[in-house]
Amino acid sequence: MDSPRQAKNLNREPKRTQNRPSNPPQKDAYARLLGQHRSSKFSLYLEQYAKDTEFQREGNWPSPSPKAQSDRQNIPQKQRDQVPHDFSDSSDFSPSSMKRKGEESSLSLYMEKISTRTAQQDFERMPGVSDRQRCGQRRDTATSQDGDVESGEELGSLKPNESRKHQKQQRKTKDSNKDVTSKETDSFVARPQSPNTAGTSGQEQEKMKKSKKKKAHSRQPEEDRSGEASFQSGMDTLTSRPKSPPGIERKPQQPRSSSANSPADKGKNRGARGSKRPVFESYMTFEEVSRGLKRGELLQGKLRINPKKYHDSFIPSPDDRRDVFLDGIVARNRALNGDIVVVQILPREQWKVVKSDTDCEGTSESDTQKENMGPTVQKRTTERTPRPAGVEDDQCSDQDELIRKLQNTALTDTEIGEHLEDPSTPRPNGEILQKTAKVVYIVEKKHSRAVTGFLKFLPDKPFAMFSPVDHRVPRINVLLADCPEDFSSRPGDYANTLFICRITNWAADSNFAEGQLAKTLGQAGEIEPETEGILIEYEVDFSEFSDAVLNCLPKNLPWTIPAEELSKRRDLRKECIFTIDPSTARDLDDALSCKRLPDGNFEVGVHIADVSYFVGEDNALDAVASRRATSVYMVQKVIPMLPRLLCEELCSLNPLTDRLTFSVIWTITPQGKVRPLKQILSEWFGRSVICSCVKLSYDHAQSMIEAPEKMFAAEELPPVDPMHPIDEIHQAVLNLHSIAKNLRAQRFTGGALRLEQLKLSFTLDKETMMPQGCYVYQYRDSNKLVEEFMLLANIATAHHIHKRFPQIALLRRHPPPKAKMIDELQEHCDQLGINIDLSSAGALNKSLNTSLGDDKYTSARKEVLTHMCSRPMQMALYFCTGVLKDEQLFKHYALNVPLYTHFTSPIRRYADIVVHRLLASSLNCGPSLGLSTEEVEKQASHCNDRKTVSKRVQELSSELFFGVFVKECGPLESEAMVMGVLDQSFDVLVLRYRVQKRVYCKSVVGLDSFHHRKVGKTSELTLVWTAEDREKAPVEQVISVFTLVEVQLKADGAPMKYSAVLKRPEESKSDSEMR
Repeated sequence: MDSPRQAKNLNREPKRTQNRPSNPPQKDAYARLLGQHRSSKFSLYLEQYAKDTEFQREGNWPSPSPKAQSDRQNIPQKQRDQVPHDFSDSSDFSPSSMKRKGEESSLSLYMEKISTRTAQQDFERMPGVSDRQRCGQRRDTATSQDGDVESGEELGSLKPNESRKHQKQQRKTKDSNKDVTSKETDSFVARPQSPNTAGTSGQEQEKMKKSKKKKAHSRQPEEDRSGEASFQSGMDTLTSRPKSPPGIERKPQQPRSSSANSPADKGKNRGARGSKRPVFESYMTFEEVSRGLKRGELLQGKLRINPKKYHDSFIPSPDDRRDVFLDGIVARNRALNGDIVVVQILPREQWKVVKSDTDCEGTSESDTQKENMGPTVQKRTTERTPRPAGVEDDQCSDQDELIRKLQNTALTDTEIGEHLEDPSTPRPNGEILQKTAKVVYIVEKKHSRAVTGFLKFLPDKPFAMFSPVDHRVPRINVLLADCPEDFSSRPGDYANTLFICRITNWAADSNFAEGQLAKTLGQAGEIEPETEGILIEYEVDFSEFSDAVLNCLPKNLPWTIPAEELSKRRDLRKECIFTIDPSTARDLDDALSCKRLPDGNFEVGVHIADVSYFVGEDNALDAVASRRATSVYMVQKVIPMLPRLLCEELCSLNPLTDRLTFSVIWTITPQGKVRPLKQILSEWFGRSVICSCVKLSYDHAQSMIEAPEKMFAAEELPPVDPMHPIDEIHQAVLNLHSIAKNLRAQRFTGGALRLEQLKLSFTLDKETMMPQGCYVYQYRDSNKLVEEFMLLANIATAHHIHKRFPQIALLRRHPPPKAKMIDELQEHCDQLGINIDLSSAGALNKSLNTSLGDDKYTSARKEVLTHMCSRPMQMALYFCTGVLKDEQLFKHYALNVPLYTHFTSPIRRYADIVVHRLLASSLNCGPSLGLSTEEVEKQASHCNDRKTVSKRVQELSSELFFGVFVKECGPLESEAMVMGVLDQSFDVLVLRYRVQKRVYCKSVVGLDSFHHRKVGKTSELTLVWTAEDREKAPVEQVISVFTLVEVQLKADGAPMKYSAVLKRPEESKSDSEMR
């Protein structure tokens, strides 16, 4: 049922039509046409119409009768005659595309189209015409009746002769939802795929879908393309597409494919007489962009493309409200994920209408799909599946994208630079407006333009098609000359070969990029080729260090500390100092000490490897460390930031070896309060030298914490310095644990937040490095002990360097979460019955630890809720203090501290090296710095980028190994808890392995149908299972957040991929048993 707003819009259209000047008689129109269009455009039209007529006589396409056209639109002829003419896109014009009462010729319609467009433009300029009348219908993604489909893959997968059945199903779906209140909506009812296809993997269904799309393109009537010749690249001002009158539902047209016969022509759109018609707009000049940014007419931000719906992308809003939405590939204008872009906000009538703030972030399925997705179409994901060759899928080739692009250019002079009011206030029906934009300039290409994928042979073409694994990247044309020598003769040999391809060019008149193969990685599905592909794609430098870099290292090995250097440092080698790290760690960059003082207080020290002693400024070693910015930790290996001689030997605080350090030493009470002996000695910073007495693992420290009275034998621990008895080390660990507990309690009482997300770890075969098993890493008291003192050292260092260098201090801030998303989450939790307080970091932390019950599923519910709470959170960022003038912006939201930095891991983070240099300069124990604010900020920004990349690569490595584990050891069965519900799928947390997977209802074997409804902000799916016994009634299963289900993890046909298969509820435990 149409919403009140929709009904109003539909009723408004005839009224607007009435205000237009009436169409002149055909003779006048013809005269006006001859007068105004004695041009190549009119000549072209006549030539094209003659060709069309000739082709019809030869039987090259179906006769474009009014009935045929109406059938294609699924509108009865009688109703179609009443549909207002659609002048928003000149490519819609064909000899049969518009018949007024079935009588007028194509020529008269073409003339009427021109005259009416002119009349409408005159009407829009008339005084007294309201903005609503002038701008026309706002694009409404909730109903999508104007054919502006959110995700084009569903339409692209239908054959032309399937469209009627598809559209009938859409109407049937829509009709079933008419009894809807504003508070509760039944939004989707569908049946899953037939048993023959329901059991197939997501990749197989993807292939089936794309096969259909290929047929759709190949069988598309030629008449659909005939009008394209009348498209002119200069037509930038087009009227908005009008809605149909009440009772008539306009269906989206089939996407049209363009033909191509050469590398230059492939995927390109041609205009009149062979001229290439731009797919993308030209970029603005640097001067235009600079002026637009200064005036506030343009926005700059980092482009984020939704990995599950690659048509949707976003940039952050400058007011930290809702992200700005970019609709489709054309709106992105050849920018890729992560690029820094400048965008122009589109007119208000083109803004997106969404149901909730979550839709504004691109993380939920579009409401559009409730009406536009057929029952046999599965959502496309970014799974690593080769895409069929020769299929111009909707990623770039949909004509609808071109239509949207041209509509998006319809900016009038009065709209440029106009300050629009905040659209954040929900409208009466609960809908929200979200700003939309288009890219007009790429400031910085952050994306590497390198991508892994598969090479597809195209017969009779001088090029091959490269299909990226990441669907957010366009397909790439690669000349056969750049392909393997025998690729043309034996393309099948390369069907499963993984390549790296780099984009070299993406012309404005081409749907596809151009590129060159950079490397053949090997067989898809093997760990090393896949790992190398990840590293190259994310521009992780894993090359060997050059001779110039190695020449910066000490030459005389084994290296010893020079006597001159020892004399400059505080000698702590006789103190009981030790390291606590993972058992496999080799880069030990932090150590701890704890000594009881005569007055009952403790002297606690944090000792950090003095990497800045070995990495001097402005040499080759410093340059490569600055560029890499961070070590990258993968499951089977580490890509180090520094040469291994430093990482694992000279800087690593290995036991029983003298090492250079930077130390912070406090006098602390047993309760964890810093208590100064003298005001200037309460906290001491300085360069030092230590000799670690033992290398403890977290397991060793945990054993000591859990057995405070135990006398540990020497064989239970690693080698220990005989100067320090095991009991002394044990007691120091216990004292540190006691102080850390108090420090931790004070932090959380003071308003700190920890969003704990569990991590999957693997046991590997030492020879093959293949996964033998996996387990969820346990975060225990020994981990918390180390964390507390590292935090204390980082906070203390931040205050120290900011006080000394207020303009060039490198700090780390954490902005607060987005307010609108927090409000949305609060409402969602209230409707779920969860008592949660999101007013501050501390309030949220308290809620996460007190409001989720006390049973064996408490930790699972906490992890689900933690995931929900993570979505509004923003990333922590390095920054230079001289760039931000408001010190309130320095604050770290999660830690709830005013100043914070990174000081404790200089072996693996370059930001820490910069902080060490600042600290040394402030203490007059290092060279003076010539750093500028701009230099520090540039380095901070680069560190942010590389830290994000490092985290993503680590996640991909873990996913890769778990995929191999499922393939080798699966199927794996586990309980799972629902994390989120969409209209045709739901996400689950697999409890045994703590991985997250999406379950698609249409892929569930044995499911008869499913029904989606939304109450307020809360979605719910009802699954109807086919009864195994015909005499029994079907079984219903309700899926909502926190629902427990049983799943089976099974390997897919595609390399390294697996699916979560939902098991029948009869085969699962009952809810009463599970809860």
